[in-house]
Amino acid sequence: MSVATAQRWICVPCGMVYDPEEGDPDGGIPPGTAFEDIPESWICPVCGARKSEFEPFD
Repeated sequence: MSVATAQRWICVPCGMVYDPEEGDPDGGIPPGTAFEDIPESWICPVCGARKSEFEPFD
């Protein structure tokens, strides 16, 4: 797994963490999908925020 794929991202408005190992199956994002590879049209499954409202999470 690459470093980019392992990077988690957090939704600034609600705090939901996108983990690429889990993906977002309910949102059509399979496990193992790097955040960078998610379509721009994807939204936070918790609060509906746009992908642009996520930041890298350590």
